Amino acid sequence: MTQAGVTPARTRGLARPHYPCFLRQALSAARRAEATPERQRELLVATMDHLKSLPADATPPVMAEAIHALVRAQTRNPDPYRAAKQEATEQALALLPALGERVRTAADPLDTAVRIAIAGNIIDYGVGETFALEATLELVLEQPYAIDGLNALRQALETTEDILFLGDNAGETVFDRVLIEHLGKPVTYVVKGSPIINDATLEDAIAAGLDQATEIIDNGSAAPGTILDRCSPELRQRFDAARLIIAKGQANYETLSEVPAPIFFLLQAKCGVIAGDLGARQGDIILKAPRDPGQV
Repeated sequence: MTQAGVTPARTRGLARPHYPCFLRQALSAARRAEATPERQRELLVATMDHLKSLPADATPPVMAEAIHALVRAQTRNPDPYRAAKQEATEQALALLPALGERVRTAADPLDTAVRIAIAGNIIDYGVGETFALEATLELVLEQPYAIDGLNALRQALETTEDILFLGDNAGETVFDRVLIEHLGKPVTYVVKGSPIINDATLEDAIAAGLDQATEIIDNGSAAPGTILDRCSPELRQRFDAARLIIAKGQANYETLSEVPAPIFFLLQAKCGVIAGDLGARQGDIILKAPRDPGQV
């Protein structure tokens, strides 16, 4: 049984504060909200004060939730990344026909579809301001997995009737759609309850056409990843009942990697802290199966 009401305490390096990262995120969000230079300075000062007030053991997703809520309130902009999310989705949709063709003609369609979904994980303004989408796709289609859970996923798909899919970023949603359409099973796709960085909301998922391929629900939360005790009762019930969960991105790994559940993590290790926790290198691609095979 999973523990959907519990957010596990972090004892490893993932709980270390990422203060420079949060200051960069606050400045990026303020600029995207068209704050004046003076307002940007005030927000950086307020961000530093706010970081000092958070508990020392607060996880990065909890800290990010607080910092971005502060920026949204101070700039009076409910979604500073909205234009960036729309642009990323349009860029990804332009690639959709070619992505589908790659899966249809692949020697191993599941492997290719999984790799395409992982490639989309490069669309992440929480980590950096730019990304090379097509170059990343070509690289991910060829590089080996640092953690290879493909066979475990293949076996789990044979015995699972439906899938809970925890999404990550807007634009990445299009790459997820390619995988979902290949799986050929009922999928429930989970987005954020309201905007946080460039994480996908219901609006973003529909813009990617996911409503044509899957049921979409929101998790009731405005935090990166999936902090279960911040999520809606509906999401927690579905999480507890799920026989197979696919979780995209670093924040989902940060928030769920110690939760006993049948979760397959699909991500790029874009941050050195995450890579170190996984025993991988920065830039590696990850398909991590549940630690306990009995969970699937």
